[in-house]
Amino acid sequence: MKTLPNVVGLNLQDGQNAMQTAGFSLLDDKDATGQNRFQILDRNWVITEQDPAAGQEASTDTKVTLYAKKYGE
Repeated sequence: MKTLPNVVGLNLQDGQNAMQTAGFSLLDDKDATGQNRFQILDRNWVITEQDPAAGQEASTDTKVTLYAKKYGE
């Protein structure tokens, strides 16, 4: 079990990198606005929420979902 890092506020690329560095590689990205857009350029998106939440203990094979929106939205 490992502790999930807090990636809220990071751009999507940096958040993914932080999760992978912490040992979590099963990642899913979702459009936080509900518009189901694909995050093509990860650095143009900011993470607004993560599930499971930061600070929780989880197995490294746990699926982590990162919710992001484009900067300025």
